[in-house]
Amino acid sequence: MATYNTTIGRIYTTPHSKNAWAWLNAAGGWRKIDGTSTDGHTNTHLVLTAARDKGSTIRVDTNAADTLIVAAYL
Repeated sequence: MATYNTTIGRIYTTPHSKNAWAWLNAAGGWRKIDGTSTDGHTNTHLVLTAARDKGSTIRVDTNAADTLIVAAYL
């Protein structure tokens, strides 16, 4: 699991279920928001969007493969 203290460069989403991504400036790349649960996916997306809007530094935890965002702390 990787942990980044980062700002969010971009947010990407599609109309498909549980398909949202965030560009982590500290990691230099896109990470998909984990889709384990619908509420968790939505809540994480909202936190990442709030951080992007405010330009805030946020803590983002990813899975072991460093491909999915599993938690975000604003």
